[in-house]
Amino acid sequence: MLRRALICTAALICLNASAADDAPPTPTTLKGGKVITVDDAAALSKSKGALFVDTRSALNFAKGHVPGAVTAAYKEKSDRVEKFDASIDSFDFDKIPADKAAKIVFYSDGPTGWKSYKAAVLAVQKGYTQVMYLRGGFTDWTAKNLPVER
Repeated sequence: MLRRALICTAALICLNASAADDAPPTPTTLKGGKVITVDDAAALSKSKGALFVDTRSALNFAKGHVPGAVTAAYKEKSDRVEKFDASIDSFDFDKIPADKAAKIVFYSDGPTGWKSYKAAVLAVQKGYTQVMYLRGGFTDWTAKNLPVER
C-alpha cells in the first residue's frame, strides 16, 4: 500500500513538472519597457545600476537569487497570455521604489516564467519609465555561472 502511494505521489510530481515545462514562452517584447539579456542584467547588477525584483515564490528566492535582489512574489491566476487579466492576479508593489524613474529589472525562472513578464507589464501600466524584463530569468543567470546569493 505504501509503495502504491509513493508511486502515485511520484507520478503527480512528474505531471506537475511536465505541466510547468509546457508553459508557453513569454513575449519577446515589452511595450513601454525593455527586454534585456543576461549579459545586460549582469552589467546592471555589477554596477548596482538597477533594483532586481525576483517575482518567484519566497521559497525559490531562498534557494538562490541575483545578489541584492528583493523578493516580491507575483501570485498568478490569470492565463499565460500577452493580454492577461491582472485583476485576478496579485502583486505587491510595496517593495518597488516609489520613484517612477527608478531602474527596475523583473525576473523569474526563464522564458516561460510569466510572473516577471506580468509584473513588468503592471509596472509600466503604473507609470514606471525604466522597466526591464530579464526574459531568460534565473535560468540564464545560473547557466552563465553568475554570482548567486542565498
